[in-house]
Amino acid sequence: MAMFALVPRLVLLSRSQKLPTTTTQLKSRRRLFGQVMCAFYSNEQYMYDLVVLGGGSGGLAAAKQASELGAKVAVFDYVTPSPQGTKWGLGGTCVNVGCIPKKLMHQAALLGEAVHEAAAFGWQIPQIKSVHIDWEALTTAVQNHVKSVNWVTRVELRTKNVEYINALGNFKDPHTIGGLMKNGEEKIVTAKNIIIAVGGRPNYPDIPGAIEYGITSDDIFSLSKPPGKTLVVGAGYIGLECAGFLNGLGYDATVMIRSIVLRGFDQQMANTIAEEMEHRGVHFIWQAKPKALVKQADGRLLVQWVDKDGQEHKDIYDTVLFAIGRKALTSDLKLENAGVKVVDDSAKIDAQNEQTNVSHIYAVGDVLHKKPELTPVAIHAGKLLAKRLFGNSTELMDYTNVATTVFSPLEYGCVGLSEEQAVSIHGENEIEIYHAYYKPTEFFVPQKSNDRCYLKVVALRHKDQKVLGMHFIGPSAGEVIQGFAAAMKANLTFPQLKSTVGIHPTTAEEFTRVYVTKRSGLDPKPQSCCS
Repeated sequence: MAMFALVPRLVLLSRSQKLPTTTTQLKSRRRLFGQVMCAFYSNEQYMYDLVVLGGGSGGLAAAKQASELGAKVAVFDYVTPSPQGTKWGLGGTCVNVGCIPKKLMHQAALLGEAVHEAAAFGWQIPQIKSVHIDWEALTTAVQNHVKSVNWVTRVELRTKNVEYINALGNFKDPHTIGGLMKNGEEKIVTAKNIIIAVGGRPNYPDIPGAIEYGITSDDIFSLSKPPGKTLVVGAGYIGLECAGFLNGLGYDATVMIRSIVLRGFDQQMANTIAEEMEHRGVHFIWQAKPKALVKQADGRLLVQWVDKDGQEHKDIYDTVLFAIGRKALTSDLKLENAGVKVVDDSAKIDAQNEQTNVSHIYAVGDVLHKKPELTPVAIHAGKLLAKRLFGNSTELMDYTNVATTVFSPLEYGCVGLSEEQAVSIHGENEIEIYHAYYKPTEFFVPQKSNDRCYLKVVALRHKDQKVLGMHFIGPSAGEVIQGFAAAMKANLTFPQLKSTVGIHPTTAEEFTRVYVTKRSGLDPKPQSCCS
């Protein structure tokens, strides 16, 4: 019935606006057409055309895009408090306890560094030795921004006619979702299509005291007291980033590493980052695992750990932050009621083009098996999926050559294959590695160490010399690598890179000047700023 009520409106719109001339008119016609098609196909069998489980970046992107295309959409989102009681609003990991607060604290650390460098440039700063961070002021500023994004996100859902259901959704059957509301009542809805976008949460080690006394990245950005002397367990990008900004803010930071730094990244670059962090004052405990956390009478934590030789060690810290990986939040969804399969060892979903083994149930974001756990990936995949479901699109998500950045004190940005991956796929004789050290202009006056400002280009040695990977350690690495990621999407070759004229003096131009290969054995260090 609803479908036939919409048809006269579509006809009237067609008569009154034979050729849409504005963006508003185009969107209005597209949305109305989508409503007609959704009503036609759903046949009013379900309450919604789409229900999204999870209010993070990927789920929200899919929900908003689907609604713009005329679908009736609802989003279930609920944040289970961390073991330390931390909870947050709509927007998912990135907005609340990930990319956004992390980048703000990274920026705070960089500003502190800049204050101390300013004197070299002529700035007169009285009592510079007494400059220190106010942790409460920092966390308040960060959380105020996060809350403003939470609010804007809710308003945007309302504006786009997406129903927000603040409940932890789970499957009753393949087309039915239920969720317990704050008032104790269960909200039950049905949907023709369902997208799983619940993301993940940090893991804790199975050792005494870990859950009771440790924290994770869920807690650090709103920690009520200064972290003090901090042990970060784990050397993935989250662990290194947290240790990096804590050290930059003036706190004693130590990283405990079980095996290697930045697993999955180019290992030469990863170890260079660790060396730079050590140079800046971050401590490292190599090849060790925590054994127990014991709370002392003064509230501090005695940490016991075992090294690679089985020897036991201990030290006392104010804060212990675990960054040992994340787990997908699929266990709360009762997927067995819908018949959705997960990978046994990770509880993630191995989906083909975001489609699970149940044809009308999809997944985007960090719950996907062997896909990049990155916010922009989830957003892009969510939008494309919604367009395929409701916009007659056939475009698929391309998960290759996705750029990313580790916001360590000296940033590391990369796109494409690591040196190890390229050699494994193509063979050592088919790969050419171009590399160079460089001197950022802004490092000269304050006489900052540039020993680890380094880049490499991984390319095929023969044929068209296609660029397979680009890696950059230095200031604003994320900004540098973003543009080159677009070039790699367009099948950049090394001759094309060399024919590109750089912008001088920038750090990004160093990619256009690189010429020394590892194979040659020549010194990759620069001879002058313009060499």
